[in-house]
Parts: sequence; structure tokens; C-alpha cells
Amino acid sequence: MCTVCGCGEGEVRIEGGDHGHKHDHHHHDHAHGHDHHHHDHEHNHDHGHHHHYGEGPAGVSVPGMSQSRLIQVEQDILSKNNAYAAENRQVFADRGILALNLVSSPGSGKTTLLVKTITMLAERFGLYVIEGDQQTSADADRIRATGAPAIQVNTGKGCHLDGHMVGHALEHLKPADGSILFIENVGNLVCPAAFDLGEAHKVAILSVTEGEDKPLKYPDMFAASSLVILNKTDLLPYLDFDVSVAIANARKVNPAIKVLEVSARTGEGMAAWCAWIEAARAMQLAGHPAGKAAE
Repeated sequence: MCTVCGCGEGEVRIEGGDHGHKHDHHHHDHAHGHDHHHHDHEHNHDHGHHHHYGEGPAGVSVPGMSQSRLIQVEQDILSKNNAYAAENRQVFADRGILALNLVSSPGSGKTTLLVKTITMLAERFGLYVIEGDQQTSADADRIRATGAPAIQVNTGKGCHLDGHMVGHALEHLKPADGSILFIENVGNLVCPAAFDLGEAHKVAILSVTEGEDKPLKYPDMFAASSLVILNKTDLLPYLDFDVSVAIANARKVNPAIKVLEVSARTGEGMAAWCAWIEAARAMQLAGHPAGKAAE
């Protein structure tokens, strides 16, 4: 089990690969061969009181592991992931590729938003998609129906994409220089906040069918994101959702965050979203001859 997020070491399947592979890749090496008798003395739990999950400096509770050991394991996992992410980021920088990591809860409308975005930008830019889900290729199939190349990464029991998975996917997807790469992460507002993929920006999609307090409940994700897309605004007349409160909550967590109100269904706000992407791409291309040549 991953002590950062609790997901299992399942088999990860990437389309285009010969077969699925066990995704331990060293960054999931959790040294389970520890001495349980030793760690029994390190817990120091007061069993006369209710123990809250996440209590202690590590912010998580795993039977048989001390808080100090949990912290070290988490640091090791994230350090190794960050090394893979740095490799991805260098590839993107050298080739002028804008990579956007789309994150949200399940059901926020990420895939519908992405399909609409691709139809609006396809004639102007090379667009590629890495699609992350625990199982099925349904979303990747929806993306490919637009004509954009997409590759599915099935994480099995894993609840997030990581830098190594994305690196493998890039080997098969082969995005062109100067293109835009959308990484649709597994629906989850917790773990993807901690795992850098090498992207230029995280973009958090928050549906109006969710609560205005989501940014306060999941602060790490909104703190790590450059942009919030407040999606499904066409449903606002039928909901008790206060847009101003949601925006204020996002800015309590991240004062610099930009917010766009969007309906992928009606097209409201889509032009502003596409303009944001174009501006981000221009910044990515600045100073990179390979990317400029691809324009």
C-alpha cells in the first residue's frame, strides 16, 4: 500500500505497451520487511482514547509503521516521483510542448470539457491526450472520436497518475514539437495534488453540482493549481450554489488562482478557457526554437 495516498501496487496498463506491468518502479518500495516488534514500541498510541486517522506528524496512520518511518517513506516516494517528473518537464521544455494536468472529483465533466476544447482548438494546434482511469478505455475512446491522438493509462488500484506512468505514455504517444498535451488525471482531489507529472500547470475542474466548500476541504489541490474551471454553469438556475462563495474559498487557499466560469454543454466561457490555453502555450514556447519552429 502507498503510504502517501493509500493506493495499492496494482498492475498498470498503458495502451501501446506489450503488456501490463507491476508498477513498483522503486518509488513504491515501502520496505515492508521492518521489525514489527520494534515498531510496536514506536507507536506510543494512547489506546484509552479514540485514534483519528491521520493523527500524528505524518498525517496518516498505517498499522505497524511509526510516524517517523511514514514520513521518511513519503519523502522517498515523492522524491523519486519528482525525478521522473523533472525528466518529463525537460522533454516538454526542449520540445516546446505545453502539458496541462486536469484534476477534479469524479463526475465534474473533465472529459466532456476536454472533448469540447479539442473541437475548438484542433484546427490550430497539435493536440494529444493522456487519459488516466483505474479501469476501462471509455474516456480515451471519446477523445479519439474527435481525431486527437490519445493513450489510456489504467492505474488498476492506483488513484492517481505519477511521473513514471506519464513518461511511459509519452514514449507511445509521441506528441509533436510545439503541441499541447492534456493529461486527464484519475478523478480524485487528494493524491494527484502531491504527484508532479512534469506539467506546466494543474487545472482544477470544480462542478457547480459540488459544494462551494470543496477548495477548503481539499486545499492542497487548489493551492497547487493555476486555474479553476467552474464547470456546468448551465445548471446554476436549478441549484443552490453560490459562485461568489466558491471563488472566495478558492482564493482563501490560493490568492493568485484564476477562475473561469464555463459550461462545456452550452459553450459559455469556452472562448476564455481556450484563450488561457493559448497564452500558456505562448509562455511555454518562449525561448524554445524547436517549439517556435512548430508553429
